Amino acid sequence: MSKNDIVLNRLADIHTAAALLTRLPLPHAPMRGAGAAWAYPLIGAALGLMAGLVGLIAHACGLPPALAALAALAAQVILTGAMHEDGLADSADGLWGGWTRARRLEIMKDSSIGAYGVIALVLSLAARWSALWLMFQMDGGWALAALVTAGAVSRAAMPAMMWALPHARGAGLSHGTGRPDGRACAIAAGLAFGTGLLLLGWAAIPVVIWAALVSTLACLIARAKIGGQTGDTLGAAQQMAEITVLLSILA
Repeated sequence: MSKNDIVLNRLADIHTAAALLTRLPLPHAPMRGAGAAWAYPLIGAALGLMAGLVGLIAHACGLPPALAALAALAAQVILTGAMHEDGLADSADGLWGGWTRARRLEIMKDSSIGAYGVIALVLSLAARWSALWLMFQMDGGWALAALVTAGAVSRAAMPAMMWALPHARGAGLSHGTGRPDGRACAIAAGLAFGTGLLLLGWAAIPVVIWAALVSTLACLIARAKIGGQTGDTLGAAQQMAEITVLLSILA
């Protein structure tokens, strides 16, 4: 394979990752499935950057830190179409609302939301908003760095779960995407860690360690409850990792 082909494939991977993880109006291109998972942290960092800039602009226009944080959070939800939040809610409903594996998967597939899902969403949004509020109150640039780091590190949790666990069902978004190999996961982890080091310095080490521990916990829960991973559990893992990164940076 020539260098030009390698570059084109890498660009196609980034395009695939962006089309999967965002609601940006991108031109159609052949999807490369799980082979593009290495690029998830790049898209996460870009999403964090865009959301952070929205928050900084809101703050610069005179809005208080609480509303600047809300603007950044709203930008994240709009840019992703709330796909990860939806996965968190479905996972909370299914993993804790069903008594058997089959029932849990059935609940997770249902588009309606239950008490567990509502509570999970409220706690997730409250944790992220509170952390961003305090960061914008201290330093808008610090909030921007935190959002970019959280975006990259939390998206690295997704290919890790895809690689570590089998598909829990024979259909769905995760099944259609496939499973990445260890090399793609290692590249994703390297990109996430590199982003953290670039923006946070050596303080990124405990941040990444905490995120890895929480991501491992998400994998263990998914394996114990449904025997594998789905698109919903991937979204839940992303949300858990993002919250962990923001809170550990704040700490």
